[in-house]
Amino acid sequence: MLSRVAESIYWMARYVERAENTARLVLVNLNVMLDLPRTVRPGWDKLVEIMGSEELFRDLHRRSDERAVTGFLVSERRNPGSMINSLQYARENARTIRDIIPQEAWEQLNSLHQYGQEHAADALVQKRRFDYLHGIIRGAQTLTGILAGTLTHDAGYAFLKAGRNLERADMTTRIIDVRSAGLPGMEGDEALAAYANLQWMSVLKSLTGYQMYRREMQVRVQRPMVLRFLLQDPHFPRAVRHCLGQAGQCIAQLPRAEAPLKIVRQLDLALEKAEPEALDQAALHAYIDTLQLGMAGIHEAIAATWFRHEPRRRAVRAVAPAPGG
Repeated sequence: MLSRVAESIYWMARYVERAENTARLVLVNLNVMLDLPRTVRPGWDKLVEIMGSEELFRDLHRRSDERAVTGFLVSERRNPGSMINSLQYARENARTIRDIIPQEAWEQLNSLHQYGQEHAADALVQKRRFDYLHGIIRGAQTLTGILAGTLTHDAGYAFLKAGRNLERADMTTRIIDVRSAGLPGMEGDEALAAYANLQWMSVLKSLTGYQMYRREMQVRVQRPMVLRFLLQDPHFPRAVRHCLGQAGQCIAQLPRAEAPLKIVRQLDLALEKAEPEALDQAALHAYIDTLQLGMAGIHEAIAATWFRHEPRRRAVRAVAPAPGG
């Protein structure tokens, strides 16, 4: 397989997953807002922080209110990491490999990209935001299903699954990070402390993991068990350890895989031995930073082994070069 083709497949998968996960991230805050009393509201600026875009956001907006942050993350063309731009980049990568992927997959991605653009204004209206973002999520999942059922499971599919799972693991850690930071005004307030677990229920629901959590953990929703489930469960598709395992299996199928596979195994061992439920907030944040750096290291090893030379980027967020560039 040509390096150019492998790279395009890998980045197409990452950008589709990134668009879906950005929609999920915004829904985390929306879900929490629906569950909490009116006197308590989650901060929206935290979403910009976990995407690593604080400086750009400050350049473009004076206030970090709900409308500004939502528009920045979903539809801002000047934000390279926005959901709309991610869909555009996914489409451009797919366009360069149209003879490699099934026609149905190309048509679905085109439709998803068009839907995202035509209805982007719905993200700014709270009453329509839920349906719009769920439309993005369903469209991305439909594309994933088409590719799984119609693309030959060869080296190209291995790159696709590796990219998707690395992106998914990265966003799961980011969602955990933003919600585990607590809600404004909740610290030291026993009356509001009762609502603390609502944010963890919203995290699980944003990852479509609530029912699987109850089935696997068989306890009520609480911070320690949610952390263990989302970080260490080897079976739930959006748990970090499962994603790393899937990425590792895909990488192992490829030639010259020693360097990236070594990092995957080191990170998996660290996850297996960790006790995230015992970490306080500062230690959890540092631990998640370590996981994200490790995943960035896997990406860099993949790029160095199989793709054309790629400049070193900020470790916390891998960004593809322009398609064809």
